[in-house]
Amino acid sequence: MASIKNQNLSAAVQLVAPVEKLYYLDSQSIPFTTELTALEAWNRVMAQPMPVMKMAFWVRDAISHWFGVKRISGFSGIPRADVKTGDHLDFFLVEDIKLEVLCLTARDKHLDVMTCVTTDEHRLSITSSVITHNWFGQAYMFPVAFAHRLIVRKILTRLQKNLTTAVSDN
Repeated sequence: MASIKNQNLSAAVQLVAPVEKLYYLDSQSIPFTTELTALEAWNRVMAQPMPVMKMAFWVRDAISHWFGVKRISGFSGIPRADVKTGDHLDFFLVEDIKLEVLCLTARDKHLDVMTCVTTDEHRLSITSSVITHNWFGQAYMFPVAFAHRLIVRKILTRLQKNLTTAVSDN
């Protein structure tokens, strides 16, 4: 089940593997008009996690634990001002950090995930790429692929509304 479509990816976007090796690829973006770094975008998104996410991570941890996957417990919502390569943002490892790029990974024996937040040319993009290593990774991605697209779309819509409100309040 390769969920990969022709997507126009920014040159700054990093993927977990070459496109032809990916099991899943999703890239969504919104325009914005304010100065915003990739880390600031991440902090804004994580400041108000969607309520359904807590339940989703609980279910994920309860099932995946039986297949040797480390529990991750979800997102803390704690903003971070100073992040460098090698740090962790919740369960993600920071692979790369620049003003316009925040590249995060989570890897285990079943799959490797990379999420890349980019801010360039007044567009904020969230790009996630996945390679699977076995049948459990593929089974795991079956529901996650569908849910992930919806969640990212909702996150970006909320953020765009938040950014628009902040600009109009000034």
